[in-house]
Amino acid sequence: MKLALVIVDMQNLFLQDHKDSWKVGEACEYINHVAGLFRSKGHPVIHVQDMEGASEDLSPEAREIIPEINTDPGDLRVTKEFTNAFWKTDLEQLLHEHQAELVIVAGFAAEHCVTFTWNGAVERGFNAVILQKGICSSQPEAVSAAYRDRQIVSYNVIECMI
Repeated sequence: MKLALVIVDMQNLFLQDHKDSWKVGEACEYINHVAGLFRSKGHPVIHVQDMEGASEDLSPEAREIIPEINTDPGDLRVTKEFTNAFWKTDLEQLLHEHQAELVIVAGFAAEHCVTFTWNGAVERGFNAVILQKGICSSQPEAVSAAYRDRQIVSYNVIECMI
């Protein structure tokens, strides 16, 4: 089965000042582990970066992915301006090009972009799951709700699938 990992909005702009209180480090640990597995087996890792409302006076560093997330030159990148990473982007096309059958969504924020991107994947006919312990939020109850209301997958299961 061909898998794709979609890492949403793990950017300095959103997370720089909240890494401890929002459990960003824990999410990064799981995201990095799964991304490494994907890269080693030739499955795509896609970083989605939110540019919504990004003004020109915002530094390029603020838009960048936080240093706690491991990136690779072979990773793909998608920029978005809406909560759903599929809306008016080439994410769907990239997933089809890589023949993705299962989309695993991780990142920030559970109650917004992660959930809406998961919804977007399902609406477009992809099988989609959220990476257990691979999402974060400013609202801890939003993480619990995402796990309760949507399909999730642990890194242990991913190891077996790959």
